[in-house]
Amino acid sequence: MRTSITKQNEKTLARLALACLLVLSSPAYAQLPDKRSLLVSLPDRQLALLENGQPKKVYPVAVGKESTPSPTGSFHIFVRVTNPTYYHQGYVIAPGPENPLGTRWMGLGYKGYGIHGTNAPNSIGKAASHGCIRMAKKDLEELFGMVKVGDEVEIRGKRDEQMTAIFGAKTDSTVAGSAAMAAGMAGGN
Repeated sequence: MRTSITKQNEKTLARLALACLLVLSSPAYAQLPDKRSLLVSLPDRQLALLENGQPKKVYPVAVGKESTPSPTGSFHIFVRVTNPTYYHQGYVIAPGPENPLGTRWMGLGYKGYGIHGTNAPNSIGKAASHGCIRMAKKDLEELFGMVKVGDEVEIRGKRDEQMTAIFGAKTDSTVAGSAAMAAGMAGGN
């Protein structure tokens, strides 16, 4: 009797191993999900959505102004909020067209900084925020649908090879703007 139970267990284990092998070799398990991350270039005032390290889409953004610069470093999407309420220095602004956060907020888990919309669409492409990354409504809502809590966000203040590959070489207007800023700083303005 003991021998038949052992043989039956062996058959059951063999069937279970075969079933696991079939499930794990199916296309749904064989393909790893795409790893998404965001790369923000402060000098280019652009944000790239990366999949497995490759750019999928690039968006224009507004970044922190000189007096309230955007932080640099590695962050992650900490929270995602649709129709956020704005809180700043005692002011509270409910969701709606006057809300400076726009229709979406992706918090970076660092001192209230995040990626959000804006009620000042002309600020996109400029150094104009209190340090957050602002996006146009359409772009933000598209990006919001593609990222999730935990996705990495890298904010860089200096160009490197990866940024040049993703965002391209500096344009004449970027170089001219940088030269004007340097001249203004040298003059004490």
